[in-house]
Amino acid sequence: MSELGASMNGTVALVTGGASGIGEATARLFSARGATVVVADIDELRAASVAAEIGGISAHINVAEPDGAENLALRLDDLVGPVTVLVTSAGITQPPTPPEALDVELWDRIMDVDVRGTWLCAAAFGTRMASRGAGSIVTVASVTAMRSTPLHAYGPGKAALITLTANLAAEWGASGVRVNCVAPGYTMTPAMAALIDSGARDPALMESASALGRLVPAEDVALAIAFLSGREAASITGVVLPVDAGWLVTPTWSTYGGIPGARPTSHEKETRP
Repeated sequence: MSELGASMNGTVALVTGGASGIGEATARLFSARGATVVVADIDELRAASVAAEIGGISAHINVAEPDGAENLALRLDDLVGPVTVLVTSAGITQPPTPPEALDVELWDRIMDVDVRGTWLCAAAFGTRMASRGAGSIVTVASVTAMRSTPLHAYGPGKAALITLTANLAAEWGASGVRVNCVAPGYTMTPAMAALIDSGARDPALMESASALGRLVPAEDVALAIAFLSGREAASITGVVLPVDAGWLVTPTWSTYGGIPGARPTSHEKETRP
């Protein structure tokens, strides 16, 4: 992963869900840019492994536990000092399921982890940031929050994060805390790779549904998170930044025959007989 970008020297960054996927990519990028990174995850062994590889600190957290974030905040205050950047990447997803087949326990689990977990972490660390007069929070939603899908728990849960982001941005703005959101599209994470390998998802269908014709590397989402976290975004708060390879812009083109294919490049035009 490229280390180019604004320095994060002096930043103490906490990444929940930092043991895999988007969270891991973010932790690695932050570390490469000089931040002190706390890799927090329910998978304690994997978090420790990632932290060791990047020279960071690992922490166990179950974000759905009512006191989990608050207890972690107290420990980190003593261990590394105030957290200045929080990325709430911890979350779980679901398979496409019709409403009558969606188990209420899975619904509750998604809401507990994705929504309540984000809220608890933001409240614990954002309140501290506000008391110090500075800080940045980036929540991780999804483009499924912005369109209709058969993900009847995951999509509404991620939509709640968009509203939560806006609420907290207004709540803490005058106290120097910026709160923004990334909305990834189909992202190549270990979880997505497992779905593809099992035959549950067809990568060709996902690629063809995006303007750029590809899935999103987790590293690209990390770059967007780093931008929103840093000095370059100093006047940006309360926004939702899709990182989706153009998935959001393509659906309506189906009524016009689909999005256009790639134009010939200059080289192709010159060499064409």
